[in-house]
Amino acid sequence: MRAYADTSFLFSLYLEDTNSAAADELNRKLQPSYLFIPLHELELNNAIELAVFRREITAAQASAARAGFEQDLLHWALSPLPPGVLLNAVTLARRYTARYGTRSIDILHVATARALGAEAFLTFDRRQLRLARAAGLRVRPL
Repeated sequence: MRAYADTSFLFSLYLEDTNSAAADELNRKLQPSYLFIPLHELELNNAIELAVFRREITAAQASAARAGFEQDLLHWALSPLPPGVLLNAVTLARRYTARYGTRSIDILHVATARALGAEAFLTFDRRQLRLARAAGLRVRPL
């Protein structure tokens, strides 16, 4: 299964938080082939460093999470941002932001997942989940 994971899902996969058990279980159950764009690397690294700043994790935990992600990236498909994604994101923003309160980065993830033909969209973000469903994506976890 080709899956697109947002940063909330990836963070839970590589660091311990309230959603980690669900992320691990879904990862084992689906055994997805992950779809990634360079934005994932930026977003996950920033989320990890923000967790260090907030003193939620240690520098050693951050380093281990980054190393795990970088190791996995060697086995997953890294794609460039598909053509037309930004135009599609603008359309999604005009159609759904006033209703769901989604952020630009969330809209960009959903538009990218659609453009890459993701069979599943993995997120723990409620607003993004609603947007992804409205945009016709199969969302996990439910």
